[in-house]
Amino acid sequence: MKNVKQILVLGALTLGMGQSFGNDLNNGNTLKDPVFTEVVMEDSKPANNMVKIALLLDTSNSMDGLINQAKAQLWDIVNKFTNAKCGNDGRPQLQIALYQYGNDNLSSREGFIQQVLGFSGDLDEISEKLFSLSTNGGEEYCGQVIQTSLSQLDWGKNPDQLKMIFIAGNEPFTQGKLNYKDAVANAKEKDVIVNTIFCGAYEQGINTGWKNGAQQTGGEYMAIDHNREVVHITTPYDDVIIKLNSKLNKTYISYGALGASKIQQQSAQDSNAMEMEEVVAVKRAVSKSSRLYSNSSWDLVDASKAEDFDIDKIKKEQLPMELKEKSKAEITSYIEGKKRERSDIQKKIQDLNSKREAYIASQKKNDEKGELENAMLTAIQKQAAKKNYSWE
Repeated sequence: MKNVKQILVLGALTLGMGQSFGNDLNNGNTLKDPVFTEVVMEDSKPANNMVKIALLLDTSNSMDGLINQAKAQLWDIVNKFTNAKCGNDGRPQLQIALYQYGNDNLSSREGFIQQVLGFSGDLDEISEKLFSLSTNGGEEYCGQVIQTSLSQLDWGKNPDQLKMIFIAGNEPFTQGKLNYKDAVANAKEKDVIVNTIFCGAYEQGINTGWKNGAQQTGGEYMAIDHNREVVHITTPYDDVIIKLNSKLNKTYISYGALGASKIQQQSAQDSNAMEMEEVVAVKRAVSKSSRLYSNSSWDLVDASKAEDFDIDKIKKEQLPMELKEKSKAEITSYIEGKKRERSDIQKKIQDLNSKREAYIASQKKNDEKGELENAMLTAIQKQAAKKNYSWE
């Protein structure tokens, strides 16, 4: 726990800025109060079609490997949810919240805990926050960070929703003044399942309370090698998907106060993925071609999918330069053209990804799997089945 490194914290897959605990790691400023991003639902039954996941990540220096796995495998987890279905009510939306704990740069008065993001479905923002954090030494209070996430986040009261906490770390689960048993008991009352991921030897995690913490809510206990290098298999389809992603970006029509900054954010997260590894960029492109990548708050193509969309409600000064002098009919035609273009590109990416996945399956060995990704997906699928979710 000596060096301070730039890394990403999961966050991904969100969610407006949450209330801060401690100081922003980059500039020392206190974060603002939470602003929760509304997620547009695909049908008339939003209450039953929501998966809420809170990721509580230890960001002490010893967790560099965990964070690297998180940023490499975020898009695998998002892509898995693309094919989720909840009963006969349609496909669920996904919201992710992110907390970090165990970092000396955070406030000791708040237990070295910080809400990085509240519940959100904004995949670009999840990625951005994931890539923005840094590690440092600290005290790791598992019970307190669980309780903090239960108190601050809006978990809702719908018993049909799938609500899960994933907490990952490598220190005893018993650290801190707040008894973890009280925290997980509160989680059970809220119908929130606590899953624990111990970064180390399986038996050590059992002996330090991690398994018991999960068992109290019917959650899964998992032990992973957080320093294991993530194995990616390149395929003949990767370069084509990346080129299609560039074309996909050109179908976005930014508008309003968020437009310019969100277009930049989209590009920046493409770059973050590419700088990490080309395969990560491919996985992100696949996510961007899915139903879960929706940007109606700043993109006219996504916004136009709403039944009550009316271009006349958008002020001329909020439109991009190329549309400001056009008539309503011309703007509508332009949007429809971009919508068709985007749909065609997304279909091509999805078709290529099917071939890509088949190629990977033929090349992959049994031990060539992501540690964090497998741990999370195993728990998610098992617990989702109990809520009548299925996976295609």
